[in-house]
Amino acid sequence: MTHSPHIAVIGAGILGMFTAVNLIERGAQVTVIDASSIASGSSGRSIGNVGTQFTDPFNLMLRRHSLRQYRALEARGLDFNRIGYLRLARTDAQMARIEETATLRVQAGFRSQVISAEALTQLVPHMDPQGFAGGMFGPDDGFIDPPHACTMLAEDLRAAGGVLRQYCRVLGLVRRPVGGYRLETDKEAVDCDAVVNAGGAWAPSIAALLGQTLHVRPERHEAMAILLDEPLPYTMPMVMDLLNGEGSGLNYRHSTQGELIAEIHKVDATVPEDPDHYNELCDESSKIHLAEMLLERLPNLPGARLGRGWAGLYPETADHRPLVGPIDPAEPGLVTAAGAGGYGIQLAPVIGQVAADWAVHGSPVSAPGTEALAPTPERNVAKLPDTR
Repeated sequence: MTHSPHIAVIGAGILGMFTAVNLIERGAQVTVIDASSIASGSSGRSIGNVGTQFTDPFNLMLRRHSLRQYRALEARGLDFNRIGYLRLARTDAQMARIEETATLRVQAGFRSQVISAEALTQLVPHMDPQGFAGGMFGPDDGFIDPPHACTMLAEDLRAAGGVLRQYCRVLGLVRRPVGGYRLETDKEAVDCDAVVNAGGAWAPSIAALLGQTLHVRPERHEAMAILLDEPLPYTMPMVMDLLNGEGSGLNYRHSTQGELIAEIHKVDATVPEDPDHYNELCDESSKIHLAEMLLERLPNLPGARLGRGWAGLYPETADHRPLVGPIDPAEPGLVTAAGAGGYGIQLAPVIGQVAADWAVHGSPVSAPGTEALAPTPERNVAKLPDTR
């Protein structure tokens, strides 16, 4: 595009908002449209963990791009609670992989420590380390408040002359004879040169309105506060029992004084959830399951009891990696940015960066290698129930 393109972003969650500001950086005019309010979907129900402790170059590269943008927001006032991130290993093979890839994490710009099994309780004194071979620890990792990040990005959007239309539902798309598109909504129509589908759990239904098929499966996940009789004498880091698909998926961390937060980063849903009609509260069976897992892993917490709980949706893909780019190469003006699963907060900045590149430049010029995220026919396929 040789002129300043007008691009519509559907979805005002953290992924859509990062897409919007990345588009503005590329000189585009931007209109963000959401059927509800900003951060009202999965972004508002996330616990906001941002970690860098991975063992493969591709995941590290993605997080390097994401952390660059988060650091810029942090410098302007976003609270980035750097409590550290401990990713656990259950086998000697996993520990060997952690040790082999330590240099990769350093090269990506992340501090990372290899933690022996004996040293786990130095980081988390209340942890029962039985069954773990060790782990890796990122002391600079932490958590954010996703709605706060979305609000900051919305302020940037408006300051640059962009538009945020909340409570505006997309009803369909018309391909204009002169080129570009008209998005029909329940309010006024939006004429634009390109469209980015950043609809989160609603992305498949939005794709259908655009005349496309997108295989992203909304899967339920649940989080819960753990109340303590008295504050811990240390700050519990983020702890994740899941490495390269192996582990229970249990993760927990400090939240506030006298409170932890925990969730299961792994689901066994047999059917996808309807994002318009799902139970946003924790099921009783889930509370019991989570309590049993925490009791096994943190057996001596002082007066621990379950607090408030809620449910959100992980938009999952068949290969557990996001789909970013045009579904149909013959129609590059329709860009998909969806399916980050349980890593949506971590990956939103780089997904927004890559989606903006596709919409403006026709390829991910600012992040070489992310062509691998394109929703090709081989990747854009139905996801079976999770067996990780």
